[in-house]
Parts: sequence; structure tokens; C-alpha cells
Amino acid sequence: MTDVFTLLTLPKVSSAFTALPSSAISVTEPGSRATSGGRRPDSRGLIVRVLGLPIKPAVESRGDSDFALVRRCVRVLLTKDGDDKLPATYEQIYRTCKSVVCDHGKGEGLYENVKLELEKCVGALASSLLRDGRGSVSWLIPFIESCAWFEKQVGFLQSILTYLDGFFVFHRKDLPKHTRFFKTPQIVQKMQTGIQDWIEWERINRLPHELRDIIPILIDHLITHGQYTVLFETHFIDLTHSFYTEESTARAEALKDNARGFLSHCEARRTEEIQRAKDALPQQSWSVVIDTTDRALLKGRLDWLAKEALGPLMNAKNDASLAKMYMLFARVDGLQVLRETFKNHIQNTVKNIVKDVEHDDEMVYRLLDFKAFADQLVSTAFVDDVADFRTDASKSLASPSLPSTSALPPALNDTPKKKPNKEFSYALIDAFQTGFKARRNKPAEMIAKYLDKAMRRGQKGKKDEDFQAELDAALGLYRFTDDKDVFRTFYHRALAKRLLLERSASDDFEKAMLKRLKEQYDPEFGMGDHMFNDLALSRETMREYTEYRSRLLAFCCTEVRCRSPPFMQDDLTKYTTFYKNKHKGHKLDWDHALGTATLKAQFKIGEKELSVSLYQAVVLLLFNDSEEISYNDVKMQTGLDESELRRTLQSLACGKKRVLRKHPAGKDINDTDIFYFNADFTDPRYQVHINSIQVKETLEESKRTQTSIEGDRKHALDAAIVRVMKAKKELSYEQLKAATIDAVKNHFVPDVSTIKQRIQGLVEQEYLRRDEDDMNKYIYVA
Repeated sequence: MTDVFTLLTLPKVSSAFTALPSSAISVTEPGSRATSGGRRPDSRGLIVRVLGLPIKPAVESRGDSDFALVRRCVRVLLTKDGDDKLPATYEQIYRTCKSVVCDHGKGEGLYENVKLELEKCVGALASSLLRDGRGSVSWLIPFIESCAWFEKQVGFLQSILTYLDGFFVFHRKDLPKHTRFFKTPQIVQKMQTGIQDWIEWERINRLPHELRDIIPILIDHLITHGQYTVLFETHFIDLTHSFYTEESTARAEALKDNARGFLSHCEARRTEEIQRAKDALPQQSWSVVIDTTDRALLKGRLDWLAKEALGPLMNAKNDASLAKMYMLFARVDGLQVLRETFKNHIQNTVKNIVKDVEHDDEMVYRLLDFKAFADQLVSTAFVDDVADFRTDASKSLASPSLPSTSALPPALNDTPKKKPNKEFSYALIDAFQTGFKARRNKPAEMIAKYLDKAMRRGQKGKKDEDFQAELDAALGLYRFTDDKDVFRTFYHRALAKRLLLERSASDDFEKAMLKRLKEQYDPEFGMGDHMFNDLALSRETMREYTEYRSRLLAFCCTEVRCRSPPFMQDDLTKYTTFYKNKHKGHKLDWDHALGTATLKAQFKIGEKELSVSLYQAVVLLLFNDSEEISYNDVKMQTGLDESELRRTLQSLACGKKRVLRKHPAGKDINDTDIFYFNADFTDPRYQVHINSIQVKETLEESKRTQTSIEGDRKHALDAAIVRVMKAKKELSYEQLKAATIDAVKNHFVPDVSTIKQRIQGLVEQEYLRRDEDDMNKYIYVA
């Protein structure tokens, strides 16, 4: 049948109106009553009235039935434990939904119906869960089952009602796309109670709960509905903070005298939380849970832990525990507290070592050992992560309401790269510098003596780089002292003895050390080079003297089997004459304590060459004329100082290489001892070196050296003050004091009282004068 629209759009010449039955229209001429039939030829027009449209009762009836079918299917799908079956297949429902939405325009009605059914379903599920007799963690089981069933049914609905979702809901932005399942406060309360009971049981018993496995499933459902952050994570974090805050208070009281035990407890709790997070929680929550744990346990405890735990751990050299302690403090922004405590401990330890007068000989060894451990801590324990570890977005469990990435604790990832914390390095340097000031001059002196021993001892089988590292470590301590002139004086004195006695293990290392000291520490170490030049000159002079004696006296050392002190003195006198003739105006002094000699001795096993000190040679030569000599006779014939004689006899009769014997036997030398030549002496080598017992530098000698240094400092201060005033002409006392300290700081840091005394001395010597109007101002006197 033709519709009205077609009729009204056809051309006038068509026979369209004849297609309609006469009962469908009426024709009316202008000014006359309407009649059925044709029209008069002379009429001006016709009025056509359509009396009715064709009705489609069959089509309308089909839309209602389709709507009813879909509605019934929705009800069946959202009825839990119902007996009704779906009245149609999924494919039929899908096509019917399409028809309802697209053909019949009933999308809004269908949507309202689905929403109503969802609300009824949720209400039924909530009532069922509230009636469930299970409690605590066990109640989560039916809750999870209900969530699983609901999500499955909603999934079916989304599949079969695709056209509702895609064509109607999509264009209606003001309508929600699904109904949330978690609206009932009682349901939320029971769920969170179950979560609380689970986590508290695990934390109290420190064991996994038997129902832990259901927690990740619960979390998956919460994430699906976008409720994880609101209903689980926030609640879980609050529980974590409350639990560990309360536990921290109780533990701190119980372990108030055991800070290390409290730290161990914190680390153990952290490890437990890490494992629990990995087992039960989504990755995006790991960081916040661990951070909350750390802060709740350590809040308000940092000062106590740092002061009580760090010192004992460092004394025990427990670097592993210190590294864990550093990590804990770093996670709660407590590194400043730890750094200050670390600095104070280093400073106090260095002070105690430096001020321990009874163990001065061990000072440098103790400082080096402590410094090595402190350096190790800074480089391996007090370190920070270099990389920024974040989860991959493809692996994240985040829902649209959660961020796709989150920072992870380093303990949960692969081993990251580390870098030392520079602030701790600076604190270490400051602490050593301050600690050295607790006892002026002595640390610099002992460092110089330590290097002297090292240069005498040499490598002793060590590799060059290892021996160099040992020397570098000592020079590292030298950087901390302000008394550079003290170190330089003692080092030069020791160097001179090593070179004169030929006790240096390596001239190459000696020259390399002088070069480093001169270039990197103090330019005045260049004077050490002069010692090598003087030594070379001395050897050349001795060679010339030997040739001189050979020509004049036909002197040959090999023909002289023995030599007494008078003959030695005769040679010394002759050399003195030779030297003064060669070097006019030079003064020559002899230090017999530094002299050496080579003797040929005949033993039962044969001849040996003995390399000995001059004092040892004098004593041994006495036994050419007598087989036994008493202590008093040796003393009388040699004229040696008693203490020197005892050391000399001890080295010959009580050491490892005993070319003399004494009666009675013993390691000490007494006035009643009798000494014999040991003809039974044996040694596998032909050339035998017999070490002399080196006397430790006495307190008086050290004081004399320190007095000499103080005298040099006064001269240096006088020269600095005069240079400054000559350049500035007039300065106030404070300005002059600051300029003087700056002028000599590379050599030593003078006391303010000493500077004041030197200024006053220069005023008395009329190098300076006070201003008549301002007594605090000094004027240079040209």
C-alpha cells in the first residue's frame, strides 16, 4: 500500500490519487459541498482530505514483545539461585536488544529497567551476605563468591546488551554505565573488619594466615569495581600505621637499653611487610605500605637510635648492620640525624686516639685502621640508589582510578646501582680535622715517624701498588693536620738518618715520595732533593779521599785484619784535614751514632763479612786482643755512653745473630756480665748484617725538636707580620691577625696568643708602632 509521503511527492501528472480507495479521501470544490467522484473541468482547484492512515498493529505488537523478552532475560540473569531459565538463546537476546534499541526506540526504557534489576540484585546479594553466619576473615569468602557471581552475570549482560551500551548509553553521557556493588555500609564494615582481623592476626603471630590466599582475589574484585583505594588500601594503611605506632612505643620501652635490638626488630618487621606485600597486595601499594611501616616504627626514635646504636655498631665494625641502619634512616628522612651522630662519633674516636699518650707509638696504626673502616662505610654502607625504579605500566594492576606506575622500594627489585652519600664523606673529613686539633703537633710528628718506618721496611714482598697505597693512606692522614711544619721537620730528620745509615729500602721510593710531598702538599719539601745531592757529593769526596790515601800512604784496607779505636781516630783526623783543604771555610762534624763499618771475622765454619754500626765495630775489635772481657772493661775501653753500650752489647750477644756470648745468659745486660767471642757462630750467608737496636727517640729529644719548631714558627710569624705591614702600612689588630694567619696557614695554624706576642715583640724592636689615637691600630715603621 502506498503511504502518504509518496503520494504527496509525486508529480501532478501522475495517477497517484487513484491508488487510494475512495473511502480514503474526500474532494471538495470551492464554494460547494464535498462530493465523491471527479471534478468539474472549469473548477479552479480541489481540496483533498485524507480521512485516515494505514495502521500497523502487527509492528507495534512485536516491539512490546521484544522489550518484554529482554526484560525477562535480564531478570533471570540477575536472580541468584533462581529456578527460571533463559527464555531465549544469547544470540536471540542480542538480536532482540538490537531491535528494541534501534528499531523500536525503547532504549531508555530498557536502560531504566536494567538499572532497576541491578539495584534489586545488589540488594538481594547484600541481604544474603548480612544474613551469612560466618564472621571475621571467613566472611570474606561468601563476599568474594558474591562478587564473582555478580561480575559474571554483569559480563553476560554486557555481551547480550551490547546495543544498549553502545548506542544508547554511549550517547547519554549523563547516565552511569554500571551500578556499584559496594553501597551498603554494613557490607563495607564487615569487609573491613575481616581485613583488619586478617592483618592483625598475621602481625601478632608473625605467620601467614590460613586464608591469606583469598586476599589477592578480594583485591582483584575491588579493583574491578574501582573500589580498591577507597575500601582497601586506605583502610590497610591506617591499620598499618596504628599497629606499628603502638608496637614502636611498647618495643622502645622494653628495649630502652638495647637500641641495636630495636633496630633489628624494625628491620625484621620491614622484611615481613615486604614479603606480605609481594604475596597479597598489588604492586602499586608496596611502596606506601613499606614507607608507612618504617615511619610508624621509627617516628620519634631517630635521635635515640642514632646515639645508642651507631657507636657500638662502629666499634664492632658491623658494616652490614650499619648499612641496614642507613637504609632505615634514609627511608624516613632521618639521614641528617644519622650524619651528625656519625660525625660526632668519628670526631670523639679520633680525639681519644690522638690524646692517648701512653699509646703514642700506636697512634698512626690505630688512626689508619679506623680511617679505613670509616672510608669503607662511606663507600659501601652509606650509599644511595642511582636508578629510579618504577613498575612497568603493562604489568601494573592499576584500575582507571589508580595510577599506572608507582615507585617501588629498592628491596623489592633487582640490586640497584649505588653511589656514596657525599654528605657523609664531608662529615668524615671534618671530623678527622677537628679530632686532630685535640692535640697539636703530635699527630704530625707521629705520621712522619710512621712513614720513616715504612720507608725503612720497604715493600717486604708487597706489590708496588700495594706499598704505594700504604704510603698514600698515611699521607691521607697528613691532610688532616694543620701542623705541616712539624711533619716536614720530623720527616726531613728521619730522611737524613735513613740516607746516612743507608737504611732506606729504596731510593726510588724516597725520591717519588719527596716529589709527591713537594708537588701536592708543601713546596718546601724540595729541600729533600738537596740531601740526595749532598750524599752523592759525599760519596764522591770519599772516593777522592781513598785515592788520596792510597797515593800518600799506600793504605790498603784488605791488609788490615784488625783495627783499634786509635787507628780509626787517626783516619778520621786525616779525612778531616783532607776535607778542609778541599772545601775552604766548611765545617765538618762527626756523628758516630750514624756511622757504619764492615769487618772480616774468622769463625770455625770460615770467614764472614760483618756489616755493623760503628759502635758495634768498636766493641768487636776489642776481642782481637782478648777472648773474654767484662762489661766494665768494655765500657772503659770504648768510652761509650752506658745506655748506648748496653744496646750495642745486647744486639751482639742477645739478638738473632749472636757473634758474642755472655755469662750469665739472659736478654738483659748487667754490670757483672762477662762477654766472649762466639767462634761457633753460623750463618748461611757470607755477608752478615747485624742490626743495631735503635733507640726510641726520647722525650727530651722530641721536646728539643718541638722547641726548635716553635722557634722557627716565631721567626716565620715575625717575617709574615713584617711582610703584611710593609705592604699595608697600617692595620687594626684584627686585620693584622687575620692576614698573618692567612700568610702561614699552609705551614701551620698559629695560636692567637702567639701572634699577639710576636706583634708586641716587633713593636718593642721598633718594626711597628701603635697609632697614638687608636691603640688597636698598628703602623709599619719604615
